[in-house]
Amino acid sequence: MANIFAKKPLALLLGEANSTGHGTLQRTLGAANLVALGVGAIIGAGLFVRTAAAAAQASGPGVTLAFIVAAIGCAFAGLCYAEFAAMIPIAGSAYTYAYTTMGEFIAWVIGWALIMEYALGAATVAIAWSEYLNKLLQVFGTSIPYNLCHSPFEGGIINLPALFIIIMLSLLLIKGTQESATFNAVIVVVKVAIVLVFIAVGWQFIDPANHTPYLIPENAEPVKNAAGEVVREYTDWNKHGWGGILGGAAIVFFAFIGFDAVSTAAQEAKNPKRDMPIGILGSLAVCTVLYILFGHVLTGVAPWREFADPAKGGEASVAYAIKEHMPGYEWLSTAVTVAILAGFSSVILVMLMGQSRVFFSMANDGLMPKAFSELHPKFRTPYKSNLALLVFVGAFAAFVPGSLAGDLTSFGTLLAFVLVSIGVWLMRRSNPEQPRPFRSPLSSASFPLVPVLGAAICLLMILALDANTLKLALIWMVLGFGVYFLYGKRNSKLQQGVVVVPKEIDEQAFIEPDKDNL
Repeated sequence: MANIFAKKPLALLLGEANSTGHGTLQRTLGAANLVALGVGAIIGAGLFVRTAAAAAQASGPGVTLAFIVAAIGCAFAGLCYAEFAAMIPIAGSAYTYAYTTMGEFIAWVIGWALIMEYALGAATVAIAWSEYLNKLLQVFGTSIPYNLCHSPFEGGIINLPALFIIIMLSLLLIKGTQESATFNAVIVVVKVAIVLVFIAVGWQFIDPANHTPYLIPENAEPVKNAAGEVVREYTDWNKHGWGGILGGAAIVFFAFIGFDAVSTAAQEAKNPKRDMPIGILGSLAVCTVLYILFGHVLTGVAPWREFADPAKGGEASVAYAIKEHMPGYEWLSTAVTVAILAGFSSVILVMLMGQSRVFFSMANDGLMPKAFSELHPKFRTPYKSNLALLVFVGAFAAFVPGSLAGDLTSFGTLLAFVLVSIGVWLMRRSNPEQPRPFRSPLSSASFPLVPVLGAAICLLMILALDANTLKLALIWMVLGFGVYFLYGKRNSKLQQGVVVVPKEIDEQAFIEPDKDNL
C-alpha cells in the first residue's frame, strides 16, 4: 500500500515543464490570454442567477458583502494555485501538484474529482446554454421543438443545441490553443461589455430605500408556509444579519468557480513564472469588482424581497429588474440573455480545455490510456482527449437532464482547492530551497496561515453541500478507486519504475538546483 503514495520527483516535473519537441504543448498564451481564460470561465450564469438568489435567501442588499467574503475565500486558494503554477508550469493543475506533494493515490483522487468539475460541469452548462438559446429565439418569435432540445428523461428525444455547442467548441480546441484563446477573448469582451452597460444604466435607477437597511436585522422576516401562515418568528442563523452574509457567501461562492482552470494551461504559457500568477489572481480580481458592482446595482434597482418570488428571481431576476424598474431599457433584457449565452460558451470552452489538459498529464503518467496524451501532428493539441470528451460530454448533454449533476461540480472544485492549499504547505516543508517565482504570503512551513485558511474555508463549504450531493460524490469517488486499482496502479510509470526524462530540455529555462537530480 505504501507504493500508492509514491511521489513524482519534482526535478522530473520541472524537466517536463521546460522540455520542447513534438510531444509537448505549444507555449502560445500571454498574461492577457490567461486573464481572459479566467474571466471566461468565471463569469457565466452564476452572476445573473446567484446574485438574486443570495439576496433573497440570505443577505438582502448586503449581497455585495457576501461577494467580498466569497472572494476572500477564493483568494486564499488562488494564492496557493499561483505559487504552484509559477513554480511547476505544467499541465494538470491540482492533479500535478498533488502528485509531487502527497503521492500518486491522492493525485488520482483529485484527478478523478476534477472530472466532476470540468467534464460534468461542461455538460451541465451546455444544457443550460440550450435553454437560453430557446429564450433568445422566442424574442424573435420562434423556438426549437421541445423533443429536440430536451433529454429522453424529460420527455424529449435529444438535446441537439447542447450537443451542437459541445461539438463546435471541441473542434475549436483541437484546432489550436491560440485560436481558442482568441475566440474566448472575443466572447469575454462581449459579456463584460453587457455587464458594464447594465451597471452603468442601472446606476441611474438605484433607489437608496432598497439598500436600507444594508444589513438586514436578524429575525426580520417571519418564516411562512405554502399557505402564507407564519410558522415561526425567527430565521436560521445564516438568514439575515452577519450570519446571512456568510450564508450568502456560500451561495455566491459557486459564481467564482473557474479561475483554477487557468492553472491547467500553465504548460502553454509563454512566461509562466510571471504570467500564471497574473492570470489566476488577475481574473479573480476583475470578476470580484464586477460582481460587487453588479450586486449593488441589482439590489438597488429592485427590492431584494421581490426576488424571493420564483417568477421574479432565479434565472429571470435580471430581466425582471430591467422590465419592471428600468423603463425604456427593455432591449437590455435581450442583451443580458446574449451575455448569458456568451458566458456559457466561454465557460464550456475553458472547462473542456481544462479537462483535456488534466487527462493529458494523467496519460503521460500512465494513469489514463496513452491516447489521451497524443498530440495532433499539426496543431499540437491533445486531440484524442478532446475527441473522447466530445463523445462523453456530448452524450451527457444530449441525453441526460442537467439537474443530475447538481452540485457535483462544486464538490470537485472545492476538493481541489483543499488539496492545493495543503500541498503548498507540504512543498514548503519538503523543498524549502526550491526557487519560487511567486510566493504565497503567510505560507511558511512553520506558519502556513494562507494554506490553512484556504483549506479550512473550502472544507467547510464541502460539508455545507446537501446530503444527496455528498452521497453522489462518494459513489463517484468509490468508482474512481476501482478504476485506479484495476487500471491506474497497474499501468503507472512511477509504480513500474519507468522514469522518462524528456530528450529535449531548454537548459536556459531549467531550474539549476534540481539539474543534478535528473
